[in-house]
Amino acid sequence: MWARDVAVSAPGKVILHGEHAVVLGKVALAVALDLRTFLRLRPGAEGRLSVSLPGVGVRRSWDTPGLRALWGRIAGKGRGEQPLPRRKQLDALREFAGIAAGASAPESLATLAFLYMCLAISAKYGDVPSVDILVWSELPTGAGLGSSAAYAVCLAAALLMVCGAISCPLQEGESTARWTEEELTLINSWAFRGERVIHGNPSGVDNAVGTWGGALRYQAGKITPLKRVPTLRILLTNTKVPRSTKVLVAGVKEKILKFPAIMNPVLDSIDAISQECQSVLEAMPANPSPEHYPVLEEFFDINQHHLNVLGVGHPSLDKLCQVTASHSLHSKLTGAGGGGCGITLLPPDTSPLAVEAAKQDLCACGFECWETKIGAPGVTLHSCSSLSAQVLHALAQS
Repeated sequence: MWARDVAVSAPGKVILHGEHAVVLGKVALAVALDLRTFLRLRPGAEGRLSVSLPGVGVRRSWDTPGLRALWGRIAGKGRGEQPLPRRKQLDALREFAGIAAGASAPESLATLAFLYMCLAISAKYGDVPSVDILVWSELPTGAGLGSSAAYAVCLAAALLMVCGAISCPLQEGESTARWTEEELTLINSWAFRGERVIHGNPSGVDNAVGTWGGALRYQAGKITPLKRVPTLRILLTNTKVPRSTKVLVAGVKEKILKFPAIMNPVLDSIDAISQECQSVLEAMPANPSPEHYPVLEEFFDINQHHLNVLGVGHPSLDKLCQVTASHSLHSKLTGAGGGGCGITLLPPDTSPLAVEAAKQDLCACGFECWETKIGAPGVTLHSCSSLSAQVLHALAQS
């Protein structure tokens, strides 16, 4: 029986370079965003499993014998082989949880992913645990910042730990701890299954960033963590303009088919930016020269122009770039474009007054703005007492 109060956190992600070009086999760089999802794990009443997700209005509790019996009915053959989620299993879990077929609201998908991961992990490694789980996030949902992957990573780490598949590395008196590389690989594999429940056919990038943190290179399905990358300060801005990734990707494809001689060199240039940026990031820890930052700023400017050429810009993103440029800062969109989010690099010599003025001007445009970091640590185990006052307050209010 689980007998400790602990917390797990995992970061969100942003695409630094390579949006859209990555779909056509080019290099993309994804980096961990230091806005995190937190999961508090507590011993629960014997025979009860409870989950609270206040961000999406979920508070559910089930008896563990009933969950055990449910999985026994739906697991099917090969349940010990960590199969990917099967449609019949998910349909049965939807019916059990009272989720309508085809429901895609965040609360429905979060509940479904929780049930699948809990039952599949406990059947493989132990028994359905009697615990109380509460999840709270600094990440907005639906903004392309990897919120669902951070949730899946936290769930995977907590459930694998409770079931004994991975260790509880936090020693008495320590504030944080991380798992071994082998354990992180297992966490990532189960988080990917959770992402499959939510997204159907994800790339695996978001959950990999949430697991390992730092920065990852992604190309043609291959994910490679970058070694020793710096932590960079940024402004993250949500324009709050909704967009359809599917429509934007289709528009880029159409433009490439229409003007291949013009568009293919643009994709090659975006690929070169990603690779050059990787070289700079990997050089920075050994040689932390301020000369690196103007190069990174130029990469932002060039790539933003390229993304506009691809047709994924938006007046809101143009406004974001104009506002930050008026404060001598450099920005680009991140993710699908067409609205959504943008990132602004904050070199070390940026004055606090300039940052504050830029934030005020961006908020005056109706945008939401955070000062945060990229290159943050991956999934981490915390003592509850070590969490920040903001996180503790949020958890207490939940």
